Amino acid sequence: MRKPMAKKVLAASMAAAMTMSFAACEKAPASVSESAAPASTEPEVSASVEEEVSPYTVLKDANGNTYDLGGVEIIIRDWFSNPERQEAKTEYEEAQYAYQDWIQETYNFKIHAETIGDWGTVAQDFVDYATAGGDDKNYVFTLHSGDGTLLSAIDNGLVYDLSTLDCLDFSEAKWANGVHKLYTVNGGIYAFRAGWAEPRTGLYFNKKILREAGVDPDSIYDMQKNDTWTWAAFEEILEKVQQDTDNDGTIDIWGLGVNEGVMVTAAVFSNGGKYVGQDANGKYTYEFESPETLEALEWVRDIFSKYDWNGPVDDEGNTAWDYYQGQFQNGGCAFVCDQQYCAAPGNLFYEQPETEDGLGFVMFPKGPKGKLVQTAQDNVCIIPACYDPDRAWKCAFAYSLYNELVPGYEDYNPYVNTTRTGNFDQRACEETIPLMSKNSEVQLEAVIPGLDMGAPFQWKFGPDMGPVSEILDGCRDMYKQYIDEANQ
Repeated sequence: MRKPMAKKVLAASMAAAMTMSFAACEKAPASVSESAAPASTEPEVSASVEEEVSPYTVLKDANGNTYDLGGVEIIIRDWFSNPERQEAKTEYEEAQYAYQDWIQETYNFKIHAETIGDWGTVAQDFVDYATAGGDDKNYVFTLHSGDGTLLSAIDNGLVYDLSTLDCLDFSEAKWANGVHKLYTVNGGIYAFRAGWAEPRTGLYFNKKILREAGVDPDSIYDMQKNDTWTWAAFEEILEKVQQDTDNDGTIDIWGLGVNEGVMVTAAVFSNGGKYVGQDANGKYTYEFESPETLEALEWVRDIFSKYDWNGPVDDEGNTAWDYYQGQFQNGGCAFVCDQQYCAAPGNLFYEQPETEDGLGFVMFPKGPKGKLVQTAQDNVCIIPACYDPDRAWKCAFAYSLYNELVPGYEDYNPYVNTTRTGNFDQRACEETIPLMSKNSEVQLEAVIPGLDMGAPFQWKFGPDMGPVSEILDGCRDMYKQYIDEANQ
């Protein structure tokens, strides 16, 4: 097994004592006595000492013994992982593999991730497994957070309460994505996931259009960096870039192309709002009409009415939901609010014309009551409640170590490297992506069974939408009912 060590070299001290005596006289002495002979001029050198010091910290139990998991094998079960380790392509991956080898040897266990099932069946697969009492395998299940099955499974006692396991400390940096908060119910914690939050919703911008309108694209990055990237600053730029270039009375370049549902949520959270909250007792609360949320909804309605094109209409009077992507790709708008993956290889914005140095991409601007923030709906991991405490502890301990921030690479964000493979400019990779992972919040509405954010609410927003109050009147009672049921 590779066992890299940090070499700590103790400084080699060199002391040379050279003593020479000479008679101070006009004539050289005829002879010099042996006692007066000069001392040796050879330096006295202390030996160079090289000591190997491990970069890893060995965890020990209350008795001072290194934890021993008894050779247990643990599988992180999901729908996307190859169980075979791929060849390391970076220094980070080499360090990660070396660390993972070290923890498995040191604590006497095996762990890997493996595809078992698919995206559409994983939740029910877990329910079936836990209900049947499990088997001889040791699984940490990966589920998608938006599946209402999980909350029901928690209510039915099928999910292990992670707050009872002393090997997990959710104040540690590796849990900073906050996923464990999604399923914190009645004081218990039932789901977790280590690692950086995945970058999601932001604003792409066409730098050519901005420059032609007299806007320096770097000024947007500068505002993001200086925390002055606000709704007001965004609207000021929208006013400059939206143009009727041929003076025929029709707008040729719109300020904004947008998936309205995505931008509504971005605006709400950027103003300190939310749709669903939690009180001190862990009960879910209805927040669609909090002051911060309402202010954001009214603001985004105003923005859509001024700068958002309604899209082309077909013979049946319908508009394709993704029309805005082609609009942005063809230079028909300066900004588009969408997901980070849209400019990744194989996606539409990856082949964006006139972007030799990559697209601009920044976080959504902050509202008067908020901050620069994104929302993420990351996958979650759970442990079956049919495991006894010792078995659950070993699963959690191994998973936690396996997903530790690699020593020497604690600030390494893998999403930065994957973003570099897409159509993003340098500042998006180096500034926006790390900020997104750092300033990320969870969406609690995703865990409420039955609460559909689409047709009843988000899809009603757009350039020709009605009053916000009418939209809320149509979904208020239904949403409150779902939240009440989730609290039972």
